[in-house]
Order: sequence, then C-alpha cells, then structure tokens
Amino acid sequence: MSNYFPMSHENAKYEASLAKVEAANKIPDPLDLVPPFKKFERNGLNVRLECKKVTNMEKELVDWAFQLTKANMQTLYEESDWGWKDKDKYSEMTEEKAQYLVAVDVVTSKPVAFTHFRFDMELDEEVVYCYEIQLEEDCRRKGLGKFLMQILELLAYKTEMTKVMLTTFKNNKVSQDFFKKTMKYEVDEISPEDPLFDDAYHYEILSKAIKPKPKPSAAESVTAANHQLVTAS
Repeated sequence: MSNYFPMSHENAKYEASLAKVEAANKIPDPLDLVPPFKKFERNGLNVRLECKKVTNMEKELVDWAFQLTKANMQTLYEESDWGWKDKDKYSEMTEEKAQYLVAVDVVTSKPVAFTHFRFDMELDEEVVYCYEIQLEEDCRRKGLGKFLMQILELLAYKTEMTKVMLTTFKNNKVSQDFFKKTMKYEVDEISPEDPLFDDAYHYEILSKAIKPKPKPSAAESVTAANHQLVTAS
C-alpha cells in the first residue's frame, strides 16, 4: 500500500516560496544582479557598494556596523519595551542568514553606510527583510539611504520575492518620514494593532509590495525556445 499523500495547494505554494528564498541565499554576490547600482556618485558622495554575507565579513567591518547601530539606535531601544543589550543585538547582526550591503568611500576606503538584510520567509511569503539601515552622520540627507533601499527593492524583484519588509519605532520620526513619505512603505497586515485598554505597541512593521516579473507569453516562449535551438545548432 502506497504512503503517498498528494501535496495540498497551500503546501505546494509554501514549498515554492521556500525554494525561491533558498535560491536567493545561494547567490554569491546579489549585486551582480544589478551592476549599475555598484556605485553612488552624487551630492558630494563617491562610494562603491559591496554585498557580503556576514559569514564572509571581516570582524573589523562587523564591529563597525555594530558600533554605528549602537550609536544611532541605543537611545530609541532604551525608550521602548525592548531595551538595549549589546550581546543580543550583536547576536542578531551576526546570525548566519545576515547579509550586508555596505557603502565604502572610494577615497578613504572606509565604510560609511550599510543595510543588514535577509532573504527569508515571513509567515508563508518570500521576502527581503531589512533589519538595519544605518548611515554615518555626514552621509545623511544626500540620497544614499534611498539608494540603498532601492537596491533592496531591485534585489527583491530580481529574486522574485513578494515584498520588502522592516520594523521601525513609532517614536522615530526621521525613520517614519523616510519610509512612509519618501520610500512609500505602508503598515503591513501583520503589524500588531494597538489594544484598546492597554499600552500601545512601540513599533510597527512596514512593507512595500514588489510587482512580480511578467510571465512570458506563449509566443515569446516559443520564440525563445527556437532561438536556443538555432544557437545550439
């Protein structure tokens, strides 16, 4: 007697989503998917962009990213229910799935900004999750933060993720204005709703849906197949 059970539609969809995430995580350098975005030259900045898995990063670079995050975010964490603990934050920033998009000053060869992101599953959807985006003070308000987020959105598109997601503090007005007004992110459906008779949540989850790549028409598929046949012959 066979032990085969047909896979449900929901399971099949989840497995397909998981396969996309796993494939994205195997890409050696995601920036190779978007070559024109490997540099940023405007508003007095001249930087090159590098993408690194945390497992391949130099400790000096990881420590710089952590210290910049601490300098920019510790007070906001301490004002929230989460509090700040060096050990917990460092552990989060060095988990195996972590990847870093780093902006490096061309002249000084010093890092000036980064985003920590991951290709991951959020419930049953394949997403790019932005854990951090941090810039040195003299690099802010020059378009670099927007550029870094646009790269994440392009990577999500190229790898067929459904959305880019992030968590932000409600009392961080700079972050709120940047993501909601400049980048057009919206409160995600999984963001917790404030209770009626209890303290409100200090954070919210934002996201931007990524339109999927258009599927080739039947005629385009036939043309592509014929082209491959001609090329191979």
